[in-house]
Amino acid sequence: MPGDIAPFSTTELMASRSSRTPSANPGTPIRSAPEDDSISVEERIYASITAALLQGRLRPGAQLVERDLAAAFGCTRGALRKVLARLGFEGKLMLEANRGAFVPSPSEEDIRQVYRARQIVEAGIVAALCGSLSAAHKRRLRAHVRSEEKASHADTVEESVRLAGQFHVLLTELAGGTELLGLVGQLVAKTELYKALFDPSKGSACSADEHMQIIEALDAGDLHAALAAMREHLSELEERVVEQVRKSAAGADLGAVFGV
Repeated sequence: MPGDIAPFSTTELMASRSSRTPSANPGTPIRSAPEDDSISVEERIYASITAALLQGRLRPGAQLVERDLAAAFGCTRGALRKVLARLGFEGKLMLEANRGAFVPSPSEEDIRQVYRARQIVEAGIVAALCGSLSAAHKRRLRAHVRSEEKASHADTVEESVRLAGQFHVLLTELAGGTELLGLVGQLVAKTELYKALFDPSKGSACSADEHMQIIEALDAGDLHAALAAMREHLSELEERVVEQVRKSAAGADLGAVFGV
């Protein structure tokens, strides 16, 4: 690409992986920001690319060509490269030395391994919470599910995906799993992305009704029912996503995606 900055070097990739993400917990994607002076150019770019990923407007394997993105956002390449490095650190993009940034294109096995990890970790969270939900915990969980239902009725896919993932992060928080929050957040973020990439419709999103079933089983102290509800919930999500893997095609028109 004449005139372009060279693709990511190995040194830059290592630096992006070892740096700290400046904001947002994993699993809590930043939504599109308003166009005002209080929001930095980098935050606007970050929010736009994240939204495009979660809305399924970028396909698995698509390359985010630096020159095209800089033109689409009207920004410097230096600002853009910082955002791409951040997204790479969070696992939302794959950064390849001497090639550039790509939308992840996980295999069926990659997806199954992440859901398997969620099954194992979240079974422990369910066991820790079963029969021990306080009144305040129940209020928070039910209020969260009401927010999920509202987003679903409003047909806001990105918000529905975000809230669905946050339900599982909230369970981790209530279980006192401070050390687990980062891990669960990362796993949830990956499965959110998989859903968006392979089936951006609401069909593969977490169901608020299924979340309520988990809450009711936890409240009743029925560990068998709570574990079964969580296991079936995650298994159904996994199968819906895996079913779409081979139907997905790579490639996207960056100008069309970002309104240029």
